[in-house]
Amino acid sequence: MQYRTLGRTGVQVSSLVLGAMNFGKIGRTTQDEATAIVDAALEAGINLIDTADMYGDGESEEMVGKAIAGRRDDIVLATKAGMPMGEERNHRGGSRRWLVTELDNSLRRLGVDHVDLYQLHRWDPATSDEETLSALTDLQRAGKIRYFGSSTFPAHRIVQAQWAARDHHLSRYVTEQPSYSILQRGIESHVLPVTEEYGLGVLVWSPLASGWLSGAIREGREIATNRSAFMPRRFDTSIPSNRARLDAVERLAEVADAAGLTMIQLALGFVTAHPAVTSAIIGPRTLDHLRSHLAAADTVLPSDVLDAIDAIVAPGVDLAPDEKHDTPPSLLDPSLRRR
Repeated sequence: MQYRTLGRTGVQVSSLVLGAMNFGKIGRTTQDEATAIVDAALEAGINLIDTADMYGDGESEEMVGKAIAGRRDDIVLATKAGMPMGEERNHRGGSRRWLVTELDNSLRRLGVDHVDLYQLHRWDPATSDEETLSALTDLQRAGKIRYFGSSTFPAHRIVQAQWAARDHHLSRYVTEQPSYSILQRGIESHVLPVTEEYGLGVLVWSPLASGWLSGAIREGREIATNRSAFMPRRFDTSIPSNRARLDAVERLAEVADAAGLTMIQLALGFVTAHPAVTSAIIGPRTLDHLRSHLAAADTVLPSDVLDAIDAIVAPGVDLAPDEKHDTPPSLLDPSLRRR
């Protein structure tokens, strides 16, 4: 296992992070299975676990809490808040009212008195940076969180938040958690240069592109993954962007075969090779999934392999631009760009 410094915090974290989104009803993973995955991950050297309040409506946090009981101090524990938790309109977002309340809920579910990294799950355009950063700074001073970060923020919002922290003498986000894979490289052109400029740690999610790079999806095979079952449109190869992804996967498989690598090793080795990336978040549903990911823990791709990847998917290009998660709201809602 490789270890890197998380931004400028001085905290050493593994290059692979155990993501717990699939614990519980999302991935149909039981408590015994989740505990076995956590045990195996820690045994392999993973020391950072990432979850969120909305994963399974809190079920993931509860399962992580039970799995790490008795060994909390050996783990860098991260969770997130901000996505809707039910129908009540104020049970979401980045307001002080919600973050203070929901952190206590997360701590209760996790069975701990603090988390090491508390992340705002999405930028909240309805809440000022000062409001959110002030609440997070107070929670940090109260000892309930050690550091805080952002997740899937557009590049300009990362910059604005850094400026707001400076202008209002508040603590700042020290990490960003964006989506990044061989098939979705857009953050190379805007987010990653900003995180490097401000010294943020970067924990990338979906490095296997929702399973496209797992090795299970190939030309001529029926696409039957956990994700395709509840997001079929993202795997419909009659859609041009999905056809482009499948074509790229076939060419990438040739690169992996020639290099003696699995597709997972190629995919994880690619994202962890970028100098701005600290770690890649993996989200195994089973022990077998975890083992296939751990095989990439020490993968270092040579320059010729990285060049071959660049020739298939150009730097800074998203093959499925409609699936970007940091698109400004005004591009999604016409009412926000009309007078």
